[in-house]
Amino acid sequence: MTDTPAPDSPAPGTPAPDAPRATAGDALRFAFGTLTVLPVRLTRWDRAAARGGMLAAPLAGLLVGGCAGATGWLLLLLGAGPLVAAVAAAAVPAVLTRGLHLDGLADVADGLGSGKPAEDALRIMKQSDIGPFGVVTLVFVLLGQVAALHGQFAAGGARGALAALVAAVAARC
Repeated sequence: MTDTPAPDSPAPGTPAPDAPRATAGDALRFAFGTLTVLPVRLTRWDRAAARGGMLAAPLAGLLVGGCAGATGWLLLLLGAGPLVAAVAAAAVPAVLTRGLHLDGLADVADGLGSGKPAEDALRIMKQSDIGPFGVVTLVFVLLGQVAALHGQFAAGGARGALAALVAAVAARC
């Protein structure tokens, strides 16, 4: 059996052997600091922290979905109808994430909908404005979310809250 020499540099996407590993705290701070509006102080902004942060993203989804579901359920308890509860439960994640997921979706829709070559489509996606494809996509996606949540809140507050929670966690898996 022959030993193969160690490579001079790590494979792409792997940390350098001397790079410090991200701790669970680094991962949680990265996830909550970048994926929510919570005032979390990021102590590391590197590949290892980002990797850990993405692995911890479902925990941020748990918080966001829990708040969304609780808001909808509370509105039902206060006498609002299931449609109002569904609209609120769909709005809370947008507020708690600074609309990050909606902005990304609109950018992709604008780029792909442009029908331009790849370089031009990427340029369109990077622009800070929103185009017609992005607007239409957001309208239909949000209407779909509200319709799905309305059906769940109409079946009961706990069911609607659980649906909002599961959706937020699953979206971040």
